[in-house]
Amino acid sequence: MLVRESTTSTYFGEGLGEHHEDTHGIFLYDSTTHVPLIVKLPRGENRGTLVAAQVRTVDIVPTLVGFTGAAANAKSDGESLQAYFSGKNESERPVVGETDYPLRFGWAPLRSLRNDGYKFIEAPRPELYDLRHDAAESTNQYEAGDVRVEKSRAMLAEVRNREALAGRAKADINMDISSLPDPKDKIEEQNLLHAAMMASEDNRSLDARKALEQVLALDPNSPTASRQLGELELRMGNYAQAAQHLKKAVAVRPDDAMASFYEGQALEKVRDPAGARDALEASLKLLPGQFPARLLLGKVYLDLNDANPAEDQFEAALLLQSDSLEAQLGLAKAQILKGNLADAVQSLEALSKKHPKDADVFNSLATASSGLGKKAEAQLAQAKAKSLSSPK
Repeated sequence: MLVRESTTSTYFGEGLGEHHEDTHGIFLYDSTTHVPLIVKLPRGENRGTLVAAQVRTVDIVPTLVGFTGAAANAKSDGESLQAYFSGKNESERPVVGETDYPLRFGWAPLRSLRNDGYKFIEAPRPELYDLRHDAAESTNQYEAGDVRVEKSRAMLAEVRNREALAGRAKADINMDISSLPDPKDKIEEQNLLHAAMMASEDNRSLDARKALEQVLALDPNSPTASRQLGELELRMGNYAQAAQHLKKAVAVRPDDAMASFYEGQALEKVRDPAGARDALEASLKLLPGQFPARLLLGKVYLDLNDANPAEDQFEAALLLQSDSLEAQLGLAKAQILKGNLADAVQSLEALSKKHPKDADVFNSLATASSGLGKKAEAQLAQAKAKSLSSPK
């Protein structure tokens, strides 16, 4: 068994309040990134061996590949750890850390280099820690001219350029992170957002709302809090409040397709079809393959008595889910609105056989049949719809 020994007292990979981070994902401090690596070798070889040298998660796959005897991937960023298994190799490997998670909230991403007993963190307010004398990373020693800073930035730039060439870069390597908020200044908001998420998952809606309102008190323009609060109000049936929060979220982050979709849902519920149409169109422009959005937009166009775009949306929905009753029925209603009554009747008669207990199908069939002057068929369909709608 091989153990990489941590130099701090935290082994959990969670912030647990260190640096004010309750969980993980935002910061790159050792409390969340520096954890033991335990390896069980075949036949119990080198069991109990402790290796204090710093190694990396990118080294794990090359190590496993080495055990299989397969050819190593020349493009791998890692190296096999086999040289460490005897406990004699104590050379440390530079470790690059990165998190783009803050970008999700509109905050700066972070990059770090852990090397030669120090850690450099590239952020709007950069950080440098002497890990040998400050394992808790409590004293920032950053100075712009420090040789360790210059060396770290050069190594990080090399890694990012290599990732960009390989198509693996998660964020624009030329991004000016100084223009974005430093996650250190936003950690209270992040903790509240996480608390709101946990409360929502536990069906504690009032606690979730309280946490999200606290975020908005700290940052009234938080698109994440506005969207989550809008979703919460939408689920609770508070449609006017939901629309208000979601509209604000979209205003701050217009490229959020789902926020626009939820806004469209809320506006449809408060009987604002024009507003719902605009929100849903914006959502589908960003993310065209949304079946629920296509379906709802078709319904909204029916409410607006706009038959052609309604037909287009239901046809697009059927391309995504060809067996959808709602989309097929919506298409028939659009045909009725256009005056294509014969086509509508043909479609609805087929649907009535496949869905003989759906009152809406028979109501629509009665409307189309009546429009064609087929009074007997219309009366039969209406009677069927009435019987299906009556309480049993």
